Amino acid sequence: MDAVIRGSGMDKKSFFDIRGNHDKYGVPYVGDKLDFFSNYSISSELNRLGTIQSVSLVGRDWKYIFLGIDDSMDIGLRGPSNLFGHVTDERIETVESELEYWDRDPDAQVTKVVFGHFPMSFTASSEMGKRYESMFGRQSVSAYLCGHLHAKFSKHLWKLHSIELPSDSKQPKKLQQFWEWELGDWKESRLMRILGIDGGQVSFVDIELLARHEPKQDDFQTTILITHPIDSRSMNRINSDCCILRKDISVLVFSSKPIINVTAKVFDSSKDFMLVEELQLHATSPADNGPLFRAKWDTGKYMDASASRFRLQVLVFDHYGKETASSPRPFSVDGKLARLPMTWLAYLVLHIRWETLYSVLLWSNAAFLIVLLLLPKLLNHFMARNASYQKWAMSVSVSLPIGQRRYFFWPLWFLIEGSRDTKLWWAMVLYLFYLFRFPWFFGRATSENGPITSMSMNGWTVQFADIPIRKDGLGTPDIIGITLPFMYLIVSPSFLLIYCLVVERSAFFMHSNRKSSCSKEPISSKMDSEHTDGTPSKSSKSINTPPCRICKGWTRTVLLLVCFVVAYMHFRQCSYLMASYGVGPVALSPGLSWAPPLLLAASVYSTQSSSKSNRAET
Repeated sequence: MDAVIRGSGMDKKSFFDIRGNHDKYGVPYVGDKLDFFSNYSISSELNRLGTIQSVSLVGRDWKYIFLGIDDSMDIGLRGPSNLFGHVTDERIETVESELEYWDRDPDAQVTKVVFGHFPMSFTASSEMGKRYESMFGRQSVSAYLCGHLHAKFSKHLWKLHSIELPSDSKQPKKLQQFWEWELGDWKESRLMRILGIDGGQVSFVDIELLARHEPKQDDFQTTILITHPIDSRSMNRINSDCCILRKDISVLVFSSKPIINVTAKVFDSSKDFMLVEELQLHATSPADNGPLFRAKWDTGKYMDASASRFRLQVLVFDHYGKETASSPRPFSVDGKLARLPMTWLAYLVLHIRWETLYSVLLWSNAAFLIVLLLLPKLLNHFMARNASYQKWAMSVSVSLPIGQRRYFFWPLWFLIEGSRDTKLWWAMVLYLFYLFRFPWFFGRATSENGPITSMSMNGWTVQFADIPIRKDGLGTPDIIGITLPFMYLIVSPSFLLIYCLVVERSAFFMHSNRKSSCSKEPISSKMDSEHTDGTPSKSSKSINTPPCRICKGWTRTVLLLVCFVVAYMHFRQCSYLMASYGVGPVALSPGLSWAPPLLLAASVYSTQSSSKSNRAET
């Protein structure tokens, strides 16, 4: 940033930076020696230490409010337990007070832009359940700029928030909208965004600087930002009335080379992108050759057209004859909003509130495991009281062919048989109770030399020895990266595999009983099936069927391979947590490190002792 300030010649006071989750990784508290942001950021150098940074620019006809929010955690947990922004009720009230300050003047024309690190979908609610979205709608915010989602995962994600404001029963409900624009990251992808506000309307263009070194002046690519008419895919209806009154094209051109010519072209997408108009743009400050270029045009010919029919493209020629063209983009002179194509990634990342989804996924899995353990045990208990289960199971399995058995026999039989091993069943019940009530594992959550703390299903419990700080439930829902993979990829498959191993043993005995019952034939029929010399006839040979997969052990082999895969995934997750929170504390945590592999090993051992010998006899 010092190099940027030197190269641009701008005052350092014009630069604002805010914390992200990486700036709080392993930072026990603000002011700690590991809090590098407090020592090296521009805001700290200028003594701007608050979590809210407000910038107000007052022009002749318009006022502009830029407000930055630091929603990083108070106690900086190490990753992956540091993923969400955490707001407070007090901070929401302060932000709203800052945004509504300029609204006290009824004649003021104000554009409000808020920037922060975390997208709204990765921002947790406050203690009272409040969120920014409704407040931004009440305060007529135009745009919220964020990052957090690195460009390797996603790039240029947009979301239009529609907030329904409360109103009297006699008046129609009012709908307010604001845009959320995610950028990507500078760290790896060198993405930079130029934001422009023209007549209250916000537009932007993104630049990707591929050079990792400090760019020279000649290396900067010519950049074109069309400020009016605004891109109809990102139009904000708060100020849509402004564009109807204007009859000009306005473009910002940033270039390290002298600009010779700027041309705007309009294409009609309904006629194979035929060129319908070409305009010459002129610099508003001819002395310094830009950067603002404008031209008058007749907007009447584009009125009442669809928001995506006409496309605007600007071409720039510099002193060396190089041509730079902007991408053709749709526009609407009468404030119509074009439909932004929705990708599955954009919906998954920005349109799902992960705080709510985390609770739904976690407790859905917990409910599934509770039902998996209790329901078959209750069915077994009531059926065993009148001795009906064994009769029903043997009669259906032995008397009826496979194709004629009732469709509910197999899942019901699987559940009941899987729960009949009392020792394994109680082990699973006690382990699930342990996960609900006790710590999963221990580790150094704040720093390498920090205290060893515990993590449970409700988050981290942190206690510092040198300062009187104790926090419970930290990192919720940030622990989504730990709990959901563990429950869905380790615990649930382990419980199902234990059931499968028990059922495989029962299936082997059932097949053995079925074979023995079928082999009991009358002696006369056996003699009839032999020739006079004692050799079996052709018909008797056809009775001998090859052994099934269960009797040959193929099913058990597959189950053992799946057990190995689950154990490997568990080892990988433990290794990942050890790298984050320390090898010793995680390795010595029974709830996370020991229990799943021990349960699988015990189930493999207890189900193979009897079935293996019986297979040998068979």
